[in-house]
Amino acid sequence: MDGTLGLRPGRGGRKAAVLILIEVGLDGPAILFLERSRQLRHHAGQIAFPGGGVEPQDVDLVAAALREAEEEVGLDRSGVTVLGVSPAAHVAVSGFDVAAVAGWWHAPSPVAAVDPREVETVRMIPVAELTDPRNRARVRHPSGYTGPAFLIDDWLIWGLTAHFVEGVLDLGGWSRPWDESRSVEIPERYLTDRRDTSGENNAH
Repeated sequence: MDGTLGLRPGRGGRKAAVLILIEVGLDGPAILFLERSRQLRHHAGQIAFPGGGVEPQDVDLVAAALREAEEEVGLDRSGVTVLGVSPAAHVAVSGFDVAAVAGWWHAPSPVAAVDPREVETVRMIPVAELTDPRNRARVRHPSGYTGPAFLIDDWLIWGLTAHFVEGVLDLGGWSRPWDESRSVEIPERYLTDRRDTSGENNAH
């Protein structure tokens, strides 16, 4: 995930963390994503990882990521083994410095949107789908930002979330060659945070 940090390293903003939750089943590894409510002020309708800002009760970034996942999707944190924490990347629209916490879901339990005012859908996406060359592309934000993207059915994963996904795929040795010249437009539904000028809408 070092490429993400090169684009926008942490700037001493408020700390936040997202949880990249990886389950390894009979059909191979899969990663948990959620679709944020379209009623939110920021990141409305974006495809993201569970996560949010560090609160006073959180002893560290790991605690923040697990707490947010519990609040957003009902995750039983006792079933998660933390694998590592990335350095933070800055998100201009919210002012957060966001770190990614990678976790192995060694004891999966039921998850779902806890509060529909915050989360609309929760979904496990197989790594095989994320690495399928047909599902890879680059996007261009109206600001001029360009970056990686993943097209999974009617979902577009882009911005900081896509950078984190790309980093995890590389670290896991799962990446496959794809046509990096392929470019797609960002649908209007994902362009809700107009103050964002760097393609970071779908991060915290």
